[in-house]
Amino acid sequence: MRLDLMLKWADWCISTSRLNSLWPFSFGLACCAIEMMATAASRFDMDRFGAGVFRASPRQADLMIVAGTVTYKMGERVRRLWHQMPEPKWVIAMGACATNGGPYDLNGYHVMKGVDLVVPVDVYAPGCPPRPESLLNALIKLQDNIRTGRDRQIRAAWERSRWSNNTLTTAPLTKDVQNN
Repeated sequence: MRLDLMLKWADWCISTSRLNSLWPFSFGLACCAIEMMATAASRFDMDRFGAGVFRASPRQADLMIVAGTVTYKMGERVRRLWHQMPEPKWVIAMGACATNGGPYDLNGYHVMKGVDLVVPVDVYAPGCPPRPESLLNALIKLQDNIRTGRDRQIRAAWERSRWSNNTLTTAPLTKDVQNN
């Protein structure tokens, strides 16, 4: 066989095994965490999608589900936990607060306007709080991104953006994000 066919086949095998064995790290910060727990329960059964066993340690997980309001102080910890996860790693932003600040966006000076300011988000699950079906839909979209290789494009675009210029790790997050 030609080398390029063998590499495509190997890439297909690796991506298929990755998308069918996701290990989520539950990072529930607010009311969205209740819906995340309901998604893992027997009625919706995330095990059908290969992501039913939640991990308590980021070193054992490859999928971070950020569910809830992220403050500027918590943003530093979210980024630190994301760096502790082994490669390849993915992030789902669950709910309006994790996506863009939610209802606290207008009156809350302490709320981060989206978790994508500190970690690259692969898929957004909309809602306030999102229903379990929305989280399952986000999981299916993430699996499609892994299958097609779009997850690598999302990560490369995020790393080229202005938020990954290493100022977030050297300066306090609250001052750096608010000044930009």
